[in-house]
Amino acid sequence: MEYDYDKLLKRARSQIPEVAAKQERLELPRLRCSTIGMRTIVHNFQETADALNRDPQHLLKFLTGEMATAATTQESRVIFQGKFPADTLGRLLQRYMESFVVCPVCKRPDTKIVKEKRLSFLVCEACGARSSIKQL
Repeated sequence: MEYDYDKLLKRARSQIPEVAAKQERLELPRLRCSTIGMRTIVHNFQETADALNRDPQHLLKFLTGEMATAATTQESRVIFQGKFPADTLGRLLQRYMESFVVCPVCKRPDTKIVKEKRLSFLVCEACGARSSIKQL
């Protein structure tokens, strides 16, 4: 009985469920933004923070620091001072994910932020890695 590597590989890949074969597990909701005068409103900010499994205040502090503007929260939305296109907010959200959500070792989003004394660490619940992150 002789096995061909390519046939075995195809057979194994066909038996993998579609969810496990998918690379991107973290699905972010599309930002619903509107601009009124000199203010930009993100209507689903709380939903986005929940999808990232992060404190909304931590995400808001990052965004206001990167955009160099002030912001206020009202229920599940955030109002930024200034006009910002949705793609700019999307790019900043991607940068936040790379720095504070995705594990640098295994590239999975199953992480949490743990503070010890004055330092903050990104602890991965999938692989157990601990990596330091910058303070906001």
